[in-house]
Amino acid sequence: MAPIIHTVNLRKVYAVGKERVIALNDVSISIENGEFCCIVGQSGSGKSTLLNQLAGLEKPTRGKVFIGSHEISAMTEDELAKFRQAHLGFIFQSYNLLPTMTAAENVALPLMFKGISRSQRLAMARKELKNMGLGGRAEHMPTEMSGGQQQRVGIARAFVSKPRVIFADEPTGNLDSITSKQVLYRMLQISKQMGTTFVMVTHEPELASCADRIITILDGKVQSDVVQDPATRERNREALFASLEGNMRIGGDSASGEVHQKTAAELASYAAPCCRSPAARTTQTVNFAHSFRNIKAIGNTA
Repeated sequence: MAPIIHTVNLRKVYAVGKERVIALNDVSISIENGEFCCIVGQSGSGKSTLLNQLAGLEKPTRGKVFIGSHEISAMTEDELAKFRQAHLGFIFQSYNLLPTMTAAENVALPLMFKGISRSQRLAMARKELKNMGLGGRAEHMPTEMSGGQQQRVGIARAFVSKPRVIFADEPTGNLDSITSKQVLYRMLQISKQMGTTFVMVTHEPELASCADRIITILDGKVQSDVVQDPATRERNREALFASLEGNMRIGGDSASGEVHQKTAAELASYAAPCCRSPAARTTQTVNFAHSFRNIKAIGNTA
């Protein structure tokens, strides 16, 4: 089966004053359909730049980026905007919530581009907020929520339209350790149930150890690209979630009953990538932020 994402000799160079900074240098990687992939590396290693390239948020200086059979690195801005709306979801480290909209309206906004009625998309948004432990915050404005709550709103927004691929830049960076684990559980659940491919940048080794694939970036190059064997991956997941003692609810009682009944051992079964062909799936994703032309990349050389 062809990979869902792959790059060929990817290179990105930034001009910083009179200097030229090589952020990525001849990077060639592949990520399989349904994989949960973590990109790790020290600050400044190029991992966020790689994420931006894979998501089509920045153009490479040289090389190619493919998602499915589409060479996104060769697309125009209009073509990229339509492609993102149709296939991709994003979780930003800086939330990127619209301050004049409630939590529910922020989460529902991607669905507007699909022509879904206001009442239906708000109902879908409230359901996803409930899954994120924010059922009671649906009508709150971003300024009325903590940083961690805003982060969960951003995560719900990425999930609500069931994307083919979700790119996440430090999605748990503003969450406490318990909520981080519960959110990771939810991501793994969606990856398993929906066949969604996740590409996540993280500084947290514990979270990365639960991934199907771990790509380590050093000085703009791939230092290692490891596909974990299922036994190791399952042990890592069981160890990570053991402290939750089966309580997989995000934020307490407002989360869905189905999720919190799972145990750490059951979670380990959320390891194998979904085998459904991309062609057999109905693409439902829209990401609102990237339908606007002035949205900047998540970061440059972090």
